[in-house]
Amino acid sequence: MGSFVAPSVLKLFLAISLFPISLAGRKLSEVVQDQPQLLTYHNGPLLSGKITVNLIWYGKFKPSERAIVSDFVTSLSSTVPPQNNQPSVAQWWKTTEKYYHLTSRKSSFSLSLGKQILDENYSLGKSLKNKQIVELASKGDKKNAINVVLTASDVAVEGFCMSRCGTHGSALGSTSGHIKANKYSKFAYIWVGNSQTQCPGQCAWPFHQPIYGPQTAPLIAPNNNVGLDGMVINLATLFAGTVTNPFGNGYFQGPVEASSACPGVYGKGAYPGYAGNLLVDATTGASYNAHGDNGRKYLLPAVYDPSTSSCSTLV
Repeated sequence: MGSFVAPSVLKLFLAISLFPISLAGRKLSEVVQDQPQLLTYHNGPLLSGKITVNLIWYGKFKPSERAIVSDFVTSLSSTVPPQNNQPSVAQWWKTTEKYYHLTSRKSSFSLSLGKQILDENYSLGKSLKNKQIVELASKGDKKNAINVVLTASDVAVEGFCMSRCGTHGSALGSTSGHIKANKYSKFAYIWVGNSQTQCPGQCAWPFHQPIYGPQTAPLIAPNNNVGLDGMVINLATLFAGTVTNPFGNGYFQGPVEASSACPGVYGKGAYPGYAGNLLVDATTGASYNAHGDNGRKYLLPAVYDPSTSSCSTLV
């Protein structure tokens, strides 16, 4: 089993809420582990078939900010090879495919960008509970979908900054925030908050000085937006957890999932407070490790590779 080093501020946890949905969240932590745990398969289904990713934008986001995330989503399944064999978002995503090869229920899986739903008038207010996140997620198509709720920097969400930076879970169709059965099976959802003004030192590291742990200088964000580049890191982590453990009975070990097994690791040589040896944009000085669509650059977390029992990085 390969070794890895956890960061001083971030990891994921698996939690069960008081209402019947499974939740996993990108959690704040000072725990440093010596190596990732071997993830156990709990015989449940992984996401399969053609899955649409619907983005639900809650609060005010500039079009340029929405493009950072939508370009990331389309980059996951991009078929355009990067120039000069540079590491790509699609290459990063392929590590999750290895989990499918380990199960006896092998099936094809693909992601595509679906609808983008804007709720700029804060229809549920600026302080949200977990059940309201589910209500917002239910605005997207519920069949063969991952519905992603992204909350603006002025929206408070239950547990945000105090214990987590985002969550993923599953629910049945709902129009009122209460879970009830309908003609659709469970759909997967993700929530990620913009931490730029509330807790960038917790949820946007390494693009902001950390609140806890070693005090290293922050990196320059590749899209020049600490809040949105931080959201992409959290979203990437939760995407990996969603497809490999969508309903709470896939791949996990205790609180650890596919990407949360490697917290704070972005490049080789990472250690607490240091994200690893990354690529640096010669013009902007921004740090990144993956190329995406429309000339984008992103910083993406390491993913636990089940074939090597180690944290897989692009650089």
